[in-house]
Amino acid sequence: MKVLSGFKNVLILAVILIFWPIRKTHAYIDPGTGSYIIQVMIGGLLGAAFALKVYWKKVKAYFSNLFSKRTKNDKHEN
Repeated sequence: MKVLSGFKNVLILAVILIFWPIRKTHAYIDPGTGSYIIQVMIGGLLGAAFALKVYWKKVKAYFSNLFSKRTKNDKHEN
């Protein structure tokens, strides 16, 4: 239950920060910085896809075992 409480606090803080009124600033992001941010985002997505591809069998086996154990337990209870 402590994990949910901590998650709830983080979620409330995130919502407050998102909707907090922002003062007008005179900031500038040059095109090089913008393209770097896009490259990092694309690289992160491709890295996550590659990691999922590499570990797909383990992930699939984990979830199939998780759900198969539930069905076995349900059969024994009835």
